[in-house]
Amino acid sequence: MATVPSEATAALAGGQVTVDHEPATVQRQANIVGAAEAVVSGTDERGARAALPGVLSDVPVAVLVIDQAAGTVTYANTAAIELAGNVRLPVPVDTWGAAAGLTDLNNAPLARTSSPLSLVAQGRPVAGEAVRLQPRRSSDELRAADADPGSDQVLWVTGFPLSQDGGPERLSLVVFLELDKPGAEVDPEAQLQALRERAVVATDIAFTITDPRQEDDPLVWVNPSFTRITGYPYEESVGRNCRFLQGPATEQKAVADLRQALQDRRPVTTTLLNYRKDGTAFWNQLSVTPVFDGAGELVSFVGVQTDVTERVRVEEDRKAAFAAEQAARRDAEEAHAAADAARVEAERAQSRLALMAEATSTLSATLDMSDLFDRLASLCVPLLADWVFLTLVDENGVVHDTAHRHKDGREEELAELAVLHAANLPEGSPTRRSLTTSEPVLMAELTPEDIDRVFPLPATAELFRSLGGASAITVPLVARRRTLGAMALVMTDERRRFTTDDVDLARDLSRRAAMAMDNVRLYQQEHTVAETLQRSLLPDLPEIPGITAAAHYLSASTAAEVGGDFYDLLHLPDGAVGLAIGDVVGHDVAAAAAMGHLRGLLRACAWDAPDNDPGEVLGRVDRLVQGLHVAPMATMVYGRAERPAAEGGPWRLTLGNAGHPPLLLRGVDGSVQLLDGVTGLLIGVDALHRRASVTVELPAGSTLVAYTDGLIERPGEDLDSGIASLAARLESAPVDATPADLCVHAVGSDPDRRDDVAVIALRFG
Repeated sequence: MATVPSEATAALAGGQVTVDHEPATVQRQANIVGAAEAVVSGTDERGARAALPGVLSDVPVAVLVIDQAAGTVTYANTAAIELAGNVRLPVPVDTWGAAAGLTDLNNAPLARTSSPLSLVAQGRPVAGEAVRLQPRRSSDELRAADADPGSDQVLWVTGFPLSQDGGPERLSLVVFLELDKPGAEVDPEAQLQALRERAVVATDIAFTITDPRQEDDPLVWVNPSFTRITGYPYEESVGRNCRFLQGPATEQKAVADLRQALQDRRPVTTTLLNYRKDGTAFWNQLSVTPVFDGAGELVSFVGVQTDVTERVRVEEDRKAAFAAEQAARRDAEEAHAAADAARVEAERAQSRLALMAEATSTLSATLDMSDLFDRLASLCVPLLADWVFLTLVDENGVVHDTAHRHKDGREEELAELAVLHAANLPEGSPTRRSLTTSEPVLMAELTPEDIDRVFPLPATAELFRSLGGASAITVPLVARRRTLGAMALVMTDERRRFTTDDVDLARDLSRRAAMAMDNVRLYQQEHTVAETLQRSLLPDLPEIPGITAAAHYLSASTAAEVGGDFYDLLHLPDGAVGLAIGDVVGHDVAAAAAMGHLRGLLRACAWDAPDNDPGEVLGRVDRLVQGLHVAPMATMVYGRAERPAAEGGPWRLTLGNAGHPPLLLRGVDGSVQLLDGVTGLLIGVDALHRRASVTVELPAGSTLVAYTDGLIERPGEDLDSGIASLAARLESAPVDATPADLCVHAVGSDPDRRDDVAVIALRFG
């Protein structure tokens, strides 16, 4: 076969590649696949660039075409040229690999029959194999000398034959993917993602060959990627003209241009809207190259196709072309437009429902007013507005607080606006109008006159302008027929204006916010009452000879509820000392009240007890609680300390426990001991339960520490860990620490504040 004429050359070379002709190689180009090989081994570089400009030459992977019969590389695209440099083609496969500096992962040269390039040259597919690119080991001495020491990298090689007829003249395609970047630290996850992205590019290349000598120029070969992209298998594709991929929305001008190029026997690249076998549309970038034999006869067209749907979707010219096609069918467009309008409205309604659902769950999840304001501002900015300003009023309509947020921060300006404007709202202010009428106010376009009217002070008006304001909405915050304040939403971009739909959305959000605010207000009122009641029921510690006592009570934060924690210290009629600490189950005003009743019953039972054993005292309290229905269940420890028989001797402490955490004893040397020798059921469980007691000696100078479970409970920790942490805090206190100091150490510098805490410490002299 003679040399391919220069005007018909369709080489795929995408860079500075010099090609030599070998007559023996050219003479093997006798059939369609051979003609395709002539395409990739042509000599006209300018024709090569025009043949397939957008598919192989510039894809971000290295591509080779190998003549299986000769075992030579006949084509290398731009990326492949960067690997091996200015290598003259055709060139033996192993010579090309040596010029590139390719080795296996053990750094052995690839010039062996088991290398992936050799396997592909033999017509065998390579599903994927890693090789190492080491430019410093290139057979080209200049290339090796110029190589950067950090340029080594790992490549992933895949290859497959381009022929299925089993003839002697065959081609193979080889693709190299980068697995890592030269000189970069390898992140396995990033490496895997990069491989996926490059593999998508490589495997999206579909190859086809047609025979124009047959009627209607049918396909005579397609590769597997064609089947994957179009859904048509090999047997349903071969024998048909490629127009079966066209459909009702395919641009006819592009089809006509393609048809004309084929008639003119010249290379062409175009993008068509094609259809897969399942009917779904996709944008197909198609490059077709004519192939001529040695006598100049057209023997085939080689096509390379790529699915470029995602790229086309973002191109304005594609959108314009698609709109032009739709304009030709206005009736259908109107139907689609109506459907689209309905869809947009449905999406808007769905988004609104989603926002309202998020608002309800977000705002109701806190009982702290400042946290609630922060959550509300986060819902508004930047989703609904560029900045938001909340004005809160008391029962008389007097502004008592403000909250705000701007998409750009601007805290100082907003705080200044609160001082200058919010405290003295003029009658024309939208916020004042919403507070007065309990109705929303829409100012779709804020004019300079509007701003001057709303902000009569020049300084305030200038401050508003610096914050930005092109459009505004104010909505009242009304809950349970009470106006709590108003919310102002402001848009700074003049291209975005509030509409009546935005008013409805803002009003819906304000109702939910107002209800959450009122719930917080009511809760805080109840919390204050309960805390006041609870503190009023806690005793002032009496002065008892030989005893130094201190107590500490820490209420939970406003985000939690008040409990029924209590402590007590008694100077009993016989001279003994009674100590009690307990916790009523529950977190509300009722629990605090029940705590007072329970403490009174304990005092009565301990003061005039026929049997002063602490276990018996707790048993009497339990029977009275259940008989009189004074309180729900409770935990409690009661101890009776008797004075030493001789001065300086140890005190004798007897303890009874009803399900309460054990007490701690801190020795004179600062060591801490756990008094856990006795336990029992909670008060209120079983009135007939017989309770035991235990007696221990308390050396003079030691300190007894009693506490409630709020001091030792932590999320994710068991009680034993909490008790151990408490003991460690007590041991860390100075040896001469007073009971008051020990209470502070017990609570710690950063208490959890999820539950109330009561602690009492007694030092025995």
